[in-house]
Amino acid sequence: MNNFSKWISAMRLRTLPLSISGIIVGGCLAAFSGFFNPLIFALAILTTLSLQILSNLANDYGDGVKGTDNIDRIGPMRALQSGDITAKQMLSAIKLNVVIALVFAITLIWVSFGAANFFMSIFFFVLGIACVVAAIKYTVGNSAYGYKGLGDVFVFIFFGLVSVIGSYVLFIKQIDYIVFLPAIAVGMLSSGVLNLNNMRDILSDAKSNKNTLVVKLGSKKAKYYHYFLVGGAMVIMAVFGIIYYSSPLNLMFLVVFIPLTKHLITVYKNDIPKDLDPELKKLALSTFFLSLLLGLGYVL
Repeated sequence: MNNFSKWISAMRLRTLPLSISGIIVGGCLAAFSGFFNPLIFALAILTTLSLQILSNLANDYGDGVKGTDNIDRIGPMRALQSGDITAKQMLSAIKLNVVIALVFAITLIWVSFGAANFFMSIFFFVLGIACVVAAIKYTVGNSAYGYKGLGDVFVFIFFGLVSVIGSYVLFIKQIDYIVFLPAIAVGMLSSGVLNLNNMRDILSDAKSNKNTLVVKLGSKKAKYYHYFLVGGAMVIMAVFGIIYYSSPLNLMFLVVFIPLTKHLITVYKNDIPKDLDPELKKLALSTFFLSLLLGLGYVL
């Protein structure tokens, strides 16, 4: 593997569509409310992508140095695990990505709020720092929250609430009721992706003392939790579509309920953790397309 391709692989590009789902929803709902700035939208996307790449690299590094990524792990081989990238190289890349993420975040905050909204700028700067710390501390360090079963909470907060509501505020400078239900739904689906990943890796995680929520709950209860996350998100989105209905286009996102329902059936029938691996891509892309169709349904 050449130098460029090994870094592309380490960035795990397949995770990026899920990461911008909340930004798409927040931006489109802002446009629906009469406020949209393409520069703010582009910077929000770039900031989120840089944070997701940072998280992917930090996850690779954290699990790699702890020995969690080993021959028992299911899924694509990580960069440190394969030896394509050394721990020192990965740490340098993480530091570089911290700088890139902060540059994008500060630029986004300035373009959105400027000097006229000083306190809002300070709040979002602190929020940006929190996002960087959360991206790194999932698996890195002795106090990594991903090893304590708290990953789902952080994913729900940052991929759902912060992503949707935060991006909406960047445009409108205030919070409106319209964003709450989509923010909760996107957060639940994003947590569902993490839960599915942890269901797949339950055996290797337990063996490596990575006490994810799935390891703590056990396979059977983890399935019930998964039904709650994905099924609950579908119910919330259906309620949102009814409350804010103004045109048939608003309900375009309902088509994604078909693959989501099929996904739940597959999970229900599954007894072999490793066979859940293909479902990760399906759930992540379903979340992305649901967000995209939801947003377009209120913009078109």
